[in-house]
Parts: sequence; C-alpha cells; structure tokens
Amino acid sequence: MSVRYDQPTPAARAVNELFRLLAEAGISVAGTVAVRVRGRKTGKRRGVVVNLLTVDGRDYLVSPRGTTQWVRNARAAGAIEMGPRWRSHEVRITEVADDAKPDLLRRYLDRWFWEVKGHVDGLTPESSDAEMSATAPSIPVFELLR
Repeated sequence: MSVRYDQPTPAARAVNELFRLLAEAGISVAGTVAVRVRGRKTGKRRGVVVNLLTVDGRDYLVSPRGTTQWVRNARAAGAIEMGPRWRSHEVRITEVADDAKPDLLRRYLDRWFWEVKGHVDGLTPESSDAEMSATAPSIPVFELLR
C-alpha cells in the first residue's frame, strides 16, 4: 500500500472547516457529509467533511489527499460516525481493494474533479485504466457497511 499525504494549505483548511460546520448543521454542499472518527491516540472524536460517493446503492468514502489522519484513524477504528450532530450514526467500514478502485475513482472524479483536481496524484476523469490502476494504491477508498 502506497503512503501519500497531500497536506492542505491553511486556506484549504479554513474552507474545509467551513464546509464541515455546514455539514454538521445538516447542510450538504455538492454531496458533502460530516464524518467523525475516534483518534488512535487520544480517543477523541475528530471531525472532517468528505464527499459521499454512491454507486449501485453502495456508499463509499474516498480520500483524494491520500493517507490523511482521518484515514489512519478510520483504519484503526473500523468504523466512523457520520451525519449531522443531532442525528449522527456509527457505520462500520471496510477498505476497498486496489483492483476494485479504478471504476470508483473514475466515478468520483466524474463528479468532483473540479474540487479535488490538485489532490488526486495527477488523475483526471479521462485518465486511462492503467493510470487509474497505477495510482489506486495511493488513494484510500472505504465502503460503508450498513
């Protein structure tokens, strides 16, 4: 598994925090959802906003920035809490195998490339299957188990 982390700039952190607060209040912007994950060391819940990808009735979370802190925490916990604060619920997760990621990444990029174009390790919606497969190990994808 490749380890890549595209750290956000202070401006990106501020924008992400704004979208997280909106998602926590129940306002989704372009498919965003509030996610909270228990920290590996502190045990405290940490919040982040992510795009929820639904394919054939199954929900996925993609981390275009790579192996971020929320990804590390989610892997350790095996579950996330998602939704607005007043009606959040815990959801078990499983990581998607690298060979199953290219189709999911293509669908993700078709919808959110305008938002994540600088953070997907050079991929575009027009990237070849070979490019998608080569980059897939550096982009964590989780399926939500409901």
